[in-house]
Amino acid sequence: MTQIDKSGAATDSLTGGPRRRRVRAGVGRGVPLPLLVPGVVALAFLLVPLVALLVRAPWSSLPDLLTSTEVWQALQLSLISATAATAVSLVLGVPLAWLLARTDFPGRGLVRSLVTLPLVLPPVVGGVALLLALGRYGVVGRWLDTWFGITLPFTTAGVVVAEAFVAMPFLVISVEGTLRAADPRYEEAATTLGASRFTAFRRVTLPLIAPGIAAGAVLAWARALGEFGATITFAGNFPGRTQTMPLAVYLALQNDPEAAIALSLVLLAVSIAVLAGLRDRWLTTS
Repeated sequence: MTQIDKSGAATDSLTGGPRRRRVRAGVGRGVPLPLLVPGVVALAFLLVPLVALLVRAPWSSLPDLLTSTEVWQALQLSLISATAATAVSLVLGVPLAWLLARTDFPGRGLVRSLVTLPLVLPPVVGGVALLLALGRYGVVGRWLDTWFGITLPFTTAGVVVAEAFVAMPFLVISVEGTLRAADPRYEEAATTLGASRFTAFRRVTLPLIAPGIAAGAVLAWARALGEFGATITFAGNFPGRTQTMPLAVYLALQNDPEAAIALSLVLLAVSIAVLAGLRDRWLTTS
């Protein structure tokens, strides 16, 4: 509550101190020109290419372009492979995130660095690494081919592997951050009541961190959908088998620019949908 003292100054009735005015940052202050100009230029630099994509889009022929056989195959393969890569990331990435957040073992910092390495690693380098590891003559791939007859490169399964390789770190980081923010005492209480560590994870931890898992899954799916470098290096660019939307955009840009623009619009719409879905988690400010 606010009171007025004898001098006319406003004081807080609870603390007795002067009342603090809540002033929003930037209100009543001029924007310095050295900050305004580069800020506007940066905004234009980021938005003008997207606006150009919308302006030059062949809206009248867009339905025909998106329903053509080649485009539909790329769309279908991209959706299936991105969903499969996200499923792989969930099955493997959530336990990895739990290990990084809830256990203490030698070299944990190094392991975390290696997990996040695909975030900064050039995708083409990731594709080369996958070939050396899982190729027919790779470190692991030769045994997969000899023992089980499994060949991953230049197959649809190879697309899923390449996309999971670059997308899983997004999910691991998101889930690990959520786990660190969650109170571990709920799990400890469950174990003291007789639940096993896995039961506590399944019945207590998973519902508690479900929003973080959902956010990480959406990010991983979007990253897998837009993957280019690792996919074309490890899985190739074969229409109907390994040609995803980014690869189709690259190919169509040389032969059919309108189809390339149409596919780019689809990827742009997916990106906007992802940002809209995550706005309550990361894009709001207090």
